[in-house]
Amino acid sequence: MPDKIGSRAKLRNYFQKHVGKILDSATLRKVAGTSEWARRVRELRNEEGLHIITHNDRSDLKPGQYILIDTKLLPAFDRGISKETRSIVLDRNGYTCQMCGVAAGELHPFDGRKVRLHIGHIIDKSQGGSDDSANLRAVCSVCNEGASNITVNRPDSVKLLMQIRRAPGSEQLKVLQWLITKFPIQSKEFVKKLK
Repeated sequence: MPDKIGSRAKLRNYFQKHVGKILDSATLRKVAGTSEWARRVRELRNEEGLHIITHNDRSDLKPGQYILIDTKLLPAFDRGISKETRSIVLDRNGYTCQMCGVAAGELHPFDGRKVRLHIGHIIDKSQGGSDDSANLRAVCSVCNEGASNITVNRPDSVKLLMQIRRAPGSEQLKVLQWLITKFPIQSKEFVKKLK
């Protein structure tokens, strides 16, 4: 009898059996049994609320390393994009990836796979973006895997500091907490220099 468990469920089970342990992308790809493994990990994090972190969250992790911190679920985002909206966005974008320009069905020059288009957010939902068609674009699998939670224009330190200064103290403390979590070693060294 064939195994009917999907790649997302396989990854969920594997993460839950290895809470707090660093898992690498090669292992996760093998567990999922699909080239779309990174998308399934994002779905676990964004749609199911699993507390999975990467090098974007903690500086001691290398790219391609993941950790399920604990089994407590975080707020998750529903997939609220209708078939009609998907169709409108794909048609508006000429069935072409809006990041690299490859068209649906072509062989992707980066990895040789046949191009499959997805609907991606211009401003990610985790950063306040909506499912409105104006905030959506067609992106290929390759670009979509590399575009998680980044916006088109990445702010520099001056712009970030301007925004942080404008925020209430309670929000500034949340930023500080995130920075300490992301850079634990550098934070300790910085505190030592202040003393």
